[in-house]
Amino acid sequence: MNVFLWSVHGSWTSAFVSGRHRYLVAAPAGAPAGGWPPSVVEVTPEQAAAAPVDVVLLQRPDELADAARAWLDRVPGRDVPAVYLEHSTPPHPTDARHPAACRADLTLVHVTHFNRLFWDTGSTPVRVVEHGVVDPGHRFSGELARAAVAINEPGRRGRAVGADLLPELGRDVPLDLFGIDTGRDLPQPELHAEMARRRVYLHPYRWTSLGLSLIEAMHLGMPVVALGTTEVPDAVPAAAGVVSNRLDVLREGLRRLARDPVLAREMGEAGRRHALARFGLGRFLRDWDQVLTEAAR
Repeated sequence: MNVFLWSVHGSWTSAFVSGRHRYLVAAPAGAPAGGWPPSVVEVTPEQAAAAPVDVVLLQRPDELADAARAWLDRVPGRDVPAVYLEHSTPPHPTDARHPAACRADLTLVHVTHFNRLFWDTGSTPVRVVEHGVVDPGHRFSGELARAAVAINEPGRRGRAVGADLLPELGRDVPLDLFGIDTGRDLPQPELHAEMARRRVYLHPYRWTSLGLSLIEAMHLGMPVVALGTTEVPDAVPAAAGVVSNRLDVLREGLRRLARDPVLAREMGEAGRRHALARFGLGRFLRDWDQVLTEAAR
């Protein structure tokens, strides 16, 4: 099957293109090569317009409205089967109408059940395909009694990602912040190596979808301390760490894990087992195979 898409979220796309299909990834003329696996073919608008496409994966409103037509010279849902993937929580918890709402010609896929519940999608057919990640391996050493935090652009994103909570949560255990505009923007292999040296992973996000960094931390074998918001309470089992909306409980969880490396390793191993079973690449690709096959019929 030929699947056309834009690379919107790098880690998610890396997992998606690990499947058995041929992936035509939009690459504007002059853009540097993406370093993709052999399953990926980067295409320009001219090449895309002439390419056989079995299904188009849309991930942003402009792709649904204009970009897909401009690139493919085909209307999604009418001239080519289309799936709209929504990565994010809605901007409003109860009254956000999705841009792909009431579209019988599309399939709308959410990455969490929380997102499905909170977005207003009208009569559009809806599915949930939970995240899957390429397993970085059990790399946890926890040699540093510190907490790793991964947030891209914390200054811009502010309260949504819990950036304002870091001074309070870091009063007892030093926090090392990684991500874009943090001073520690590392390539993914280096990021994983550095995270795994820390004793615990802190996830302070208030209102975002389930972060891939959280799932990757569990794959690495790190114990987790996280706000109990959006999908987190369902995604992180009690054996894998501490989940709460009480700052005192979160701070105590950080302190306890920082001073007890044995407990940290035990919780991290429980989290890794859970992550491999629920967010493993095999399950993720099987679920997407079903969605793409049904959409292309």
